[in-house]
Amino acid sequence: MKTKFTKAFIAIAFAAVLSSCTKSESNDTPVDPVNPENKGNFILAVTPAASTGVADYLLTTTDLDGGVKSIIGNGVEQDGTYRYYVTHNNKFFSMLYGQGNPGAVTTYDVKEGKLNKLSNFQTETVQAFAPVNDDLLLVKIPRNIATPLANWYRVNTNTLLISGQGTMDVHAPSNNGETAFFSWIKQVGNKVYAPYFSIKACCNDAFGTDYPDQAWIAVYSYPDMKLEKVIQDDRTSFIGRYFTDGLGLVENGDVYAFSSSVATKGGALTSTKPAAITRIKAGTTEFDKDYIMDVEAASNGYVITNWLYIGNNNFVVNATLKAQRGAFVDGTKIGVVNVVDKTFKLVSGFPEVSEIKTVTVNNYTPKDGKTAYIGVNLKDGSSYVYKVDASSASASRGLKVEGGVITAIQHLQ
Repeated sequence: MKTKFTKAFIAIAFAAVLSSCTKSESNDTPVDPVNPENKGNFILAVTPAASTGVADYLLTTTDLDGGVKSIIGNGVEQDGTYRYYVTHNNKFFSMLYGQGNPGAVTTYDVKEGKLNKLSNFQTETVQAFAPVNDDLLLVKIPRNIATPLANWYRVNTNTLLISGQGTMDVHAPSNNGETAFFSWIKQVGNKVYAPYFSIKACCNDAFGTDYPDQAWIAVYSYPDMKLEKVIQDDRTSFIGRYFTDGLGLVENGDVYAFSSSVATKGGALTSTKPAAITRIKAGTTEFDKDYIMDVEAASNGYVITNWLYIGNNNFVVNATLKAQRGAFVDGTKIGVVNVVDKTFKLVSGFPEVSEIKTVTVNNYTPKDGKTAYIGVNLKDGSSYVYKVDASSASASRGLKVEGGVITAIQHLQ
């Protein structure tokens, strides 16, 4: 996914068609003068340093802790701008936002340290996607109150073909005269959890709501995607944000949910609840009324805008000061949250916020409980991968990327 999602929709497709390699993938690709083999199982998406209309390049590397990589004459050029990325079943999916039109989804694995294209396929525009079993589940969500049905699609990651599709009534979960707009979707056990925000979906205030101080999760069966129940809570505002996964599943099966408290009406923030984290205990489908973490209090005034679960109840989070929060603001401060201890620690070792242009939100962790790799793009044009050590709440500068801005960091076996 891009560093700033631009809060746009993505386009994915269904008739799988094997495609030939692009010129940038051929044997004529110039050799990387810094790393001649340009091989590895880590994948970095990099947007070239140009003003508009440029496509990402995918670079592979063996090491994120140091060295230099350049996209100049290197990498696999993607077809079209606005790409989003997800890894599942040891495959890397590069998905084109089609500006309202169908767009290509290119699938890769890694062979001998190099990206190997498996297929190219196309689809409708979707606003949420996630791994579920061996599938990628995709949901196209309407934001017009006159359109009550969302479309869902299952893409099998073994065959790279659509294995099922259907519709779901987005008026049914909210049942309040507004539409349920899913912030993301996530597999929990054998169910699909879909946290959502209730929106007017009309009247020049499409994302406004009359219900700013409630949180909801629609629970669906899988694979038939039938609504089973709605989990509700009035201690926070809605969970996650537009195109942002607000749920985290930890080792014991508990599910944690963050709220940034960014509901709006008429363009103004209207949530009165603090930014917070809540919990659904394993084996239940209700919010745990005995658990809440007031993030603003624990952090001295920060709100979470995104997070990455790294294991052992620890999350590395993007955060911003409450006074600077907004529905589409990506935080450039990095923190470590332990959801059991209810602690929030700002990470030292990063550049000053005034020096940072963007921080990636699609990042990699080996899930060892302490490590995360995050892309940091500076206003002076330089870009680096930083390694976060959650145990010491510190970060160290690693790989330097030249020629563009880092938008995603992933890994394949």
